[in-house]
Amino acid sequence: MLQAMGEEQMRAEIVVYEGVDELDAIAPFEVLSVAAGSARLSVELVCLDARQSVGSAHGIELRVPAVLGAPDLLIVPGGGWAAGVSTGVRAEIARGALPAAVRACHERGAILASVCTGAMLLAHAGLLTGRPATTHHAARDALAGYGARLIDARIVDDGDIVSAAGVTSGLDLALWLVERCFGGAVAVAVERQLEYVRRGPIWQAPREQHRAAGESRGPETTKTAR
Repeated sequence: MLQAMGEEQMRAEIVVYEGVDELDAIAPFEVLSVAAGSARLSVELVCLDARQSVGSAHGIELRVPAVLGAPDLLIVPGGGWAAGVSTGVRAEIARGALPAAVRACHERGAILASVCTGAMLLAHAGLLTGRPATTHHAARDALAGYGARLIDARIVDDGDIVSAAGVTSGLDLALWLVERCFGGAVAVAVERQLEYVRRGPIWQAPREQHRAAGESRGPETTKTAR
């Protein structure tokens, strides 16, 4: 486990922006919120600037009272890539501020996790070049164009960067992170409370490429979810 019980609380933030996909953000938020009941973990929706809410891809206004801080874990959701709309991932890439902020968090030592086309924001930040990753099927060619090594898995765990495939995989991503950081018993308890059955496969990097402190990895593996 990354963090033994009794150690300092892990701070998780999920960064949202205009046009973010609701499920990309809220699915991991709910998983981590439930896990926080039995693990030393806090989770919060954040954005880059001080505002009260952001508009999401399907019209829901998300209340976002906090600004991106210095999280231990930063989750980056996607949104709007396939639709080609004027908000969402493509707009954030064009602006540049969000990819730069994600890169800065990584340089400070945060674990990064992307959901769906959130991987494109990591790629634009230069964080996936030559590294294994996955994303929504509609963005796989574009992700490969940034130099990422595409893996055919629902979750790709490369240590300090974890990526998930499309939309609903945010549930599996968050449950995997809970298992990785706090143990299988906590993850199973959350899974039962949410009445959700995890899906896979989960790909894990070899131990020598697994950069997160405290992790123990053998050879490169692909496994099914619990």
